[in-house]
Amino acid sequence: MPGSPRADNRPPYARIAGHYRDLISSGALSPGDLLPSIRALADQWNVSTATTDRAMKLLRDERLVQGIPGVGTEVMARPVSLASGSERHDRSSRTHSSWGVGEESSGHAGGIVAAPEDVARVFSLDFGDDVIRRSRVYRDTHGIVCHSTSWIPAEFARVLPELAKDPRLKGGLSLDLIAKATGREVAQRVDEESARIATTEDLELLELGRDTIAAILVLTAKFLDADGQLLEYGVDLGAPGRTRRTVSEVPR
Repeated sequence: MPGSPRADNRPPYARIAGHYRDLISSGALSPGDLLPSIRALADQWNVSTATTDRAMKLLRDERLVQGIPGVGTEVMARPVSLASGSERHDRSSRTHSSWGVGEESSGHAGGIVAAPEDVARVFSLDFGDDVIRRSRVYRDTHGIVCHSTSWIPAEFARVLPELAKDPRLKGGLSLDLIAKATGREVAQRVDEESARIATTEDLELLELGRDTIAAILVLTAKFLDADGQLLEYGVDLGAPGRTRRTVSEVPR
């Protein structure tokens, strides 16, 4: 059986999917490579074809592979790098759009909601206090890039009621509109990156099956004004298989 089953209590289909997910993520399998057939996988892992078919479905749902009739299961081209909140903010300053190359967004929603515990803590609010929540889903040709949520102080709804409404904002990002309406511009940004096994809520937001077992990247961004007051808190959930890529110059 490929891989080591030690200390791995996942069901067989999840172990098989995890094995090939790791090979794809590490570059050991390249775009265009074919995975073994369902029957060959069943023989290699000593499981039923139903189990290996379920494993391949999991990888297809994560947009890591695609089934080609008459050919087999092919590794897909790697999705584009997941952009941070600060990178999208910079992109909007240049292009007036937060979209990356080949991206689009959908499912724009806005409203005033009770602050969840983690958001209340970030804003130094009481649990359940009002806060603006804006969300959208970024997609490219491979599927979902990330689910993105912007949390904004409720006070801004008085001068910018559109922040608490569903349509996609016109005239720039929420931060651009806040700066124009109030003069409060972003003076400091704090980005953090972490990873976790996707929760049931994460899977729903990323439009994945409830039985999906996958690690996802979580990018958060705090945008503060010159007085250190928080203007916006962004949370991006990267779809499985999405990576972070940065380029920097080497000092000489």
